[in-house]
Amino acid sequence: MFKSFYQHELLFCYNILTPPKKGKGKLTKAQKATQHQEDEERRLQEEGEAKLQAEKEDQERLEGERKKKELEKLELKDQERREGELNELRHLLEENHTAVTTWKTDAEEKAKWDRYLHCDGSPDPAVQKDVNTYISLWREDPGVNMTLVLKQCTLALKLAEELEGLIRGNTDPKEGLKYQEGFILLQELIHHKHLLTTDEILQTAGANIDTETGNMQTVVKDDNITLCLWANLKKNSRFKGLHFEEAGLGFELPKQLAVSNIAVRILHTRYDHLSTLARMADLRINTPLPRSLAGGEEVPAEIPEQGETKREGGAVEDIEAQQQTVDEEVQSIQGHEGRKSAASVQSRKSSPQPPEGRGSRIETQMEALGAEGESTSPLGQRTVMDSSERVQTVDLLQYTPLGGVFYYNVFHLPPQAHQVNGWEIRQLLDKGLQVFPYPEEKSHSEETEAVTCPPVGVSVTLPDFVVFLETPHVARWDSAGKQWRMDGITDVSYEEAEAKISFKMDSFQALVLMQETYANLPFLSWELRPLGQDSALFTVNGALIDLSITIQGDQCMLQSDQESGLSHLKEKWMSGPALQRAMLNAGINIFVNEYTEKYVGTCGKDPLTEHAAYEQMALFTSACAFSWSKWNAKCGAEHLVMQVCEHWGPDSVPKGSWSLYLLGAQRSQKLEITEQSEAFSPDLYPGGEFHSTFIHMLQDDMSPEGVARPRGSSCLFVDTVQSLLCATRPLMYS
Repeated sequence: MFKSFYQHELLFCYNILTPPKKGKGKLTKAQKATQHQEDEERRLQEEGEAKLQAEKEDQERLEGERKKKELEKLELKDQERREGELNELRHLLEENHTAVTTWKTDAEEKAKWDRYLHCDGSPDPAVQKDVNTYISLWREDPGVNMTLVLKQCTLALKLAEELEGLIRGNTDPKEGLKYQEGFILLQELIHHKHLLTTDEILQTAGANIDTETGNMQTVVKDDNITLCLWANLKKNSRFKGLHFEEAGLGFELPKQLAVSNIAVRILHTRYDHLSTLARMADLRINTPLPRSLAGGEEVPAEIPEQGETKREGGAVEDIEAQQQTVDEEVQSIQGHEGRKSAASVQSRKSSPQPPEGRGSRIETQMEALGAEGESTSPLGQRTVMDSSERVQTVDLLQYTPLGGVFYYNVFHLPPQAHQVNGWEIRQLLDKGLQVFPYPEEKSHSEETEAVTCPPVGVSVTLPDFVVFLETPHVARWDSAGKQWRMDGITDVSYEEAEAKISFKMDSFQALVLMQETYANLPFLSWELRPLGQDSALFTVNGALIDLSITIQGDQCMLQSDQESGLSHLKEKWMSGPALQRAMLNAGINIFVNEYTEKYVGTCGKDPLTEHAAYEQMALFTSACAFSWSKWNAKCGAEHLVMQVCEHWGPDSVPKGSWSLYLLGAQRSQKLEITEQSEAFSPDLYPGGEFHSTFIHMLQDDMSPEGVARPRGSSCLFVDTVQSLLCATRPLMYS
C-alpha cells in the first residue's frame, strides 16, 4: 500500500509541473484569417515586384534599343562628315609643315651666310678639307702659352660641337664617317695641346714653390676646363694628399708615390668627348658598314668627289698629303703617350685608303686616342673581356655622364729649368711629358714576389652646373675597350650636404659621374595650358623633380624650384632642341627615345594614335588646356584618355572645368565619367557626338571665339609645342 501511495504522489506532482500540450494543426478562426491575409499580401507583393522588374527590363531594353539607334545615327553622321574632317585636318597639318620647313631652310641658309661673313677662322665642319687644314695649321703652331692655347681650344671645342651635331643628324654612312674622323682628330689635338701646356708649367715648377709645403701647386680655370697641378718637389714621406679648395678637387697618394719624382694632374673638362667616342665605337661594332668604307674591299669606281678631284688632276697629291697629315698626327700622339705600336702605324700606311670615309683609319685613330694614364698599364692595347668584366661595362642608354670628365693623371716630373746669369736653361726631352707607371709593372724576377700598390684616392665636389637627382655613380674610362666601367672603384663616400663624393682606385684614370638616364620617369602628372596667343606652359610632375617649360613662339624657357645646378638655364630663352640638349647636359631628363621603353614602364599605347593626338593638341594649344587623366592607363592600348577644357588666359584652370575625352584611331568622343568616378566607362557624354578627329570633337564644346583662336596660331609655335610633346610623350609615360 505504501508503494501505491508513493506512485500516486509522483504522478500528481508531474501533472502539476507539466503544462498541457497544444494540439497539432488546430488553429483558431482568427489565426487562420491572419495567416491567409499575410499570404495574400506576400503574393501581391511578389507579383508587384515581378511586374516592376518586367517593366524595368522593358524600359532598359527600350532604352538600349534607343541608345543603339542613337549611336547608329551618330556613327552614320560621323561617317558622312569623316572625309571632310580628315581633309581639313590634313590641310592644316600640311600647311604648318610646309611653312615650318620653309622657315628652317631659310634659317639654315642664313646661318651659313652669317658664318661666311663672320670670318673668325673657324672652318665649315661639313667640309672635310677645311677641317683637316685647320687641324694641320693648329698642330704646327708651336705656341704653349696657356692663355693663347685656351683661346684656341675654345674655338676648337665649338668646331667639335658642330661636328657632333652633324654626326647625330647624319643619315649617310659615308658622310658620317668623315664627320667622325674630323671629330676624333680634333679631340686628339685638343688633348695634345693640354699636355703641352701642362709640360710647360711643370718645367718651371721649381720657380713657383709654395713656401708652406715646399711643393708646387696651381689651378688654371676658364669656361671650359679646370686644371689642377701639383709637383712633388719636397718628396715628404708624410705627405698624404692635397685638396684644391678653389676647384673643389683633391687627391690622396700612397707612401711610395709621396717620395717619387712625380707630378699629379686633375684636369676637369666641362665637355665629354670620351662618351662620344664610346657611342661611336659602339655604333661601329653594332652597325654594318659598306665594306669599301671599312677598307676590306675596293672602293667603287664611281664616287663623285673622286671623279671631280681626278678631273682637276690633284687626286693623288691630295690623298697623299691628307694621309701624311694623319700619319704625323698619330706619331705626335704616340710621342707623348707611348701607346701606339710602330707595327700598327706601318700597317695603316701600307693599307689602301679610300679618300672619303676611311673606316680602317677611323678605327686606328680611336686606338691611338688612349689618353695619358687612362689604362691600368702603359700598354693600352685592346683586350678581350670575360663575361664578369662585361657586366661592369656602363650602358650609356641606361646611364648618362654628367658634369664633364675628370682626367686623373700622374707624370714623371720633367727636368726643371735653371737660371744662370740671366739665362734660363732647360733640358728638352724628345718624348715630352711621360706617364709615371702606377701600379708598377712586375719584372720577371719579381713575378713570385708580392708587390703592393695601395689604391689612390680622389675627391670631387659635384659641378654646380648639373643636377644629380640621386647619389651619383662613378665610372672610369677603359681606353682599350673605348667604354666606361664601374668596377675597380672602391670606398665610395658621398656627403650630400657638401655635394662631395670621395672614392679610391687602383690606378690613375679618367673619371666621370653618372646618373640614371630615366630617373625622373614615368611622370606622375602633366598639364599643357595656354598663357595667351602663341604662348603656353607645359608642366611636368616627374618621379623626382617637378618643372615647367614656357613656350613663346619658337622659343622655350625652363622654370623649376630646383635651387642649384640650373642657374645657367633658368629664365633664358632658347630653341626647343637647344633647351632639350641643355636640360640633358644639366641632368634634367624628361625626354624619351626609342630605347626608353626598355628601362621605363609605359601605358603601352598605339604610337600612331599617340602621335596624331600630339599633332592636334598642338593645333589647339592657344585655346585649350590639356591634362593627365588616371583613366588613360585603364582604357586599353588602342585608346587615349585626357582631360580638356577651353581656356585662354594665363590663370590656372578652375577646378571642375575639366572634361574627359576618349581618343581612338577612328574616332573621338566626350566621356560621361569624370576623373572622380569609381570605375572607367566608355559611355558617351549625354548629348555628345562622335568625330573622326580630336580637334572637331573639341569644337563641339567651344565658344565661337575659342574655335577662332587656333586659326591665328603661328606655325612655329604649333611646331614647337608638337616637338615638345613628341619628345616627352606624356600620354605614354604617365
